[in-house]
Amino acid sequence: MTAADPRDSDVAVPDAPAPGAVPVSVPFPEPAEGGVLGRAHRALTLGIISVVSLIAFEASAVNTAMPVAARALDGIELYAFAFSAYFTASLFSMALSGAWCDRNGPLAPLFSGIFTFGGGLVLAGAAPTMWTFVAGRAVQGLGGGLVIVALYVVVSRAYPERLRPAVLASFSAAWVLPVIVGPVVSGTVTEHLGWRWVFLSIPVLVLLPLAVMLPALRKLPRTADGAATLDRRRILLALAVAAGAGLLQYAGQDLRPVALLPAAAGLALLVPAVLRLLPRGTFRAARGLPSVVLIRGLAAGALLAAESFVPLMLVTQRGLSPTLAGLSLTGGGLTWALGSYTQSRPRLEPYRERLMGLGMLLMALAVALLPLALIEAVPAAVVAFSWVIAGFGMGLTISSGSVLLLKLSRPEDAGRNSASLQVSDALGNIVFVGVAGILFVAFGGGAVTTAHPGTHTGASTVAHPAAFAAVFATMSLVALVGAYVATRLRPAPEVEPATGPAAGPAPGPGM
Repeated sequence: MTAADPRDSDVAVPDAPAPGAVPVSVPFPEPAEGGVLGRAHRALTLGIISVVSLIAFEASAVNTAMPVAARALDGIELYAFAFSAYFTASLFSMALSGAWCDRNGPLAPLFSGIFTFGGGLVLAGAAPTMWTFVAGRAVQGLGGGLVIVALYVVVSRAYPERLRPAVLASFSAAWVLPVIVGPVVSGTVTEHLGWRWVFLSIPVLVLLPLAVMLPALRKLPRTADGAATLDRRRILLALAVAAGAGLLQYAGQDLRPVALLPAAAGLALLVPAVLRLLPRGTFRAARGLPSVVLIRGLAAGALLAAESFVPLMLVTQRGLSPTLAGLSLTGGGLTWALGSYTQSRPRLEPYRERLMGLGMLLMALAVALLPLALIEAVPAAVVAFSWVIAGFGMGLTISSGSVLLLKLSRPEDAGRNSASLQVSDALGNIVFVGVAGILFVAFGGGAVTTAHPGTHTGASTVAHPAAFAAVFATMSLVALVGAYVATRLRPAPEVEPATGPAAGPAPGPGM
């Protein structure tokens, strides 16, 4: 689960899905009758739901198959890269997709993204080495970033205002079934056919929803004036962030002094670009909007970093099958939806900031419980119990963040600020998964021996279980920092709500 994922859709106005890209709303005649599944919109709605469901299924399936893939390719030390490569690449492609959609409409970036995403799946599924596998995941990220932005633009242009909340709610619903069946299907395929088929089979499934959507997509108008220009500055900033994050992650996997060179280059690219993409005061938790943006990045990154290592821990430390390891995360997807529903109750509106603080505390507790699974005397089911708590906390925090963002933004700044929120989500994923990978390697997590070679379910042992404990303890601490940031979500009475970076001068050295 990621904070950029479309489950966070309880707000009537969609978040701007790409840095610097605000979906252009073109007047659309409202039909006299019918909703999102009425005759005028049925094909497009079903196609959108199908595409989102396939992306959701891929996300849950990858978590299940990844430990087996990493062992088979002899690349446990690059395990975190397989996750962070996806988000690093998608950060750049989100910016590109938003500008592309504004200039030419969503049809080209949507189909380009789907085919790129499919190509990445094929590359990962056929990978002969772990580095090739990581490259395939990066290609998937390029496609995924193009797709998710284009889908939001489709919603903005194809549906009248009164139908958009229902369409966005369908985005959330599209995640429920894949979260439940994804680990079972992926685990079964991994154990009986091999992990490669988890990746190679998904591209074929996108052909039907594409065929269903195509007639409706061709009728969509382009930009309002037909002459939008690419926001090259935002694209270049996103590219600098992605390249800088990639260099830092690479340096983190190499503990030799020579790694300081790519680390320095990564920081030189990353820091100035991030300061220009996020609101002033974000990294010092300034009151109001900057803290809303910051807490979203902390929540998204801490959860994904911990989630990425849960299946690996259960497979290598407790000898669970990939199916059971993946199922341990299922409850979190369901309670995420429950948390999102809970925070949407009108009577809880006055307590929204406290709800976000409670959500971060629940996440910190849940992640802190995960190392208990390293103790043989403790049932492995403690992970499933922990993830139920984490999911509910995430539902409270992530969905409330979108509500607060719009509440604290002036109408003319809502698009820029929403874009900053998504940048923070992506950065949180990249940075904290990268940090988790560095900790994992530093504490000896790359040393793996397999007890039953040639099998998919044979018990493996990571030489240093402390590698997992270091990851989970650090991410629990990150969540606790988020709980502190939640105390700073209300702006000071005498200060107007902060605006996005484009609405004022560039941030100073004090961040």
